[in-house]
Amino acid sequence: MLDAKMVRANPELVETALRNRNQIGLLENFLALDSQRRTLLVEAEEIKKFRNQASQQVGQKMKQGQDVEELVERVRQAGQKIKELDQKLHEVETSIENIMLNVPNIPDASVPVGSDEQSNQEVRNWGEPCQFEFEPQAHWDIGPKLGILDFERAAKLSGARFTVYKGLGARLERAIINFFLDTHVYKHGYEEIFPPFMVNRECMVGTGQLPKFADDMFKVEGREMYLVPTAEVPLTNLYREEILEEKDLPRYMTAYTACFRAEAGSHGRDTRGVIRQHQFNKVELVKLSTPDKSFEELESMTRDAETVLQLLGLPYRVVLLSTGDMGFSSAKTYDIEVWMPSYNDYKEISSCSNCLDFQARRANIRYRPASKEKIRYVHTLNGSGVAVGRTVAAILENYQQQDGSVIIPPILRTYMGGLERIK
Repeated sequence: MLDAKMVRANPELVETALRNRNQIGLLENFLALDSQRRTLLVEAEEIKKFRNQASQQVGQKMKQGQDVEELVERVRQAGQKIKELDQKLHEVETSIENIMLNVPNIPDASVPVGSDEQSNQEVRNWGEPCQFEFEPQAHWDIGPKLGILDFERAAKLSGARFTVYKGLGARLERAIINFFLDTHVYKHGYEEIFPPFMVNRECMVGTGQLPKFADDMFKVEGREMYLVPTAEVPLTNLYREEILEEKDLPRYMTAYTACFRAEAGSHGRDTRGVIRQHQFNKVELVKLSTPDKSFEELESMTRDAETVLQLLGLPYRVVLLSTGDMGFSSAKTYDIEVWMPSYNDYKEISSCSNCLDFQARRANIRYRPASKEKIRYVHTLNGSGVAVGRTVAAILENYQQQDGSVIIPPILRTYMGGLERIK
């Protein structure tokens, strides 16, 4: 969440930043409640001061044999008033916290201002989109014909937006997961983590999924537990409520998890194939950094995600998201979009974000500077390294052959037992 002191000191700046994110009126009640909170604190402090002084006077007067009945009654009334003020203060502070939990991060100054994806800026691209001498097919046609993707039986099992991977399709998915993990661990220096696929509410609040996006989450019935929408949630929360040493930063972590998303409000968008599923596999990258290095770390994380696409030989572009297209917790985001022949366009396959101290404040993740300065919040970063199902789709479409077979990218063949082609 945002620093309340910063919001209080710069309300116009924050309102402008939120307006750029298409978020209007979120702070409408904040300043009024914050003013009420300070008034209650001052009033409570004055009454507590009176009560302490009066209590001392009661003792002194009793020693002198004076009548203290009226003064004792005033002390009792002061105590009752303090209780009432404390209750009001708790209610006001709860309201302020609820407001702040629903306010998104402030975009960095380098982020282009715009209302939607039309204002995103292409930063760079790699590789040339495929040119075919035949009419290329979409992955939702290629997979079933090869017997490696089964959407109909998945629907029988679980409904729409699920996929059964079969035979070499399942093996390809597993090969990609292992390739991604090996690359990020051995080439890029991330620590591999295998976290739980269910987390508690505190974790979801810590990274910003709750309370705002409750409708997008899969909650376990009867328990305050949620299926992870991304490994960003357990990885970032590994250090919730902890103080790290500066010498241990930056900390790099990577993890494979299945991811579960209700995709509320996405009806009609990318519903064919494996692009937008309720369950999908992803290898995630997370970094904890000191504030002075976090934007440097964002650039290197984005390059790490790009590397796996280059090794796979998949054309892509990197896009800097505008203020109106960014995620809730992010201050700056790069999307990596892979070329998909079926769309004749690029589709997102990775999103790399610097959240600054936004998540760290929610999850209370701090570090102790080596200079012995005041303990500070870390900066958190996350990125897809990358989405596995979308990688399968991109391989099927970009490596398809006229005879209906699909060439396996050379880098994956050792993970596929030397197999060169799916046919």
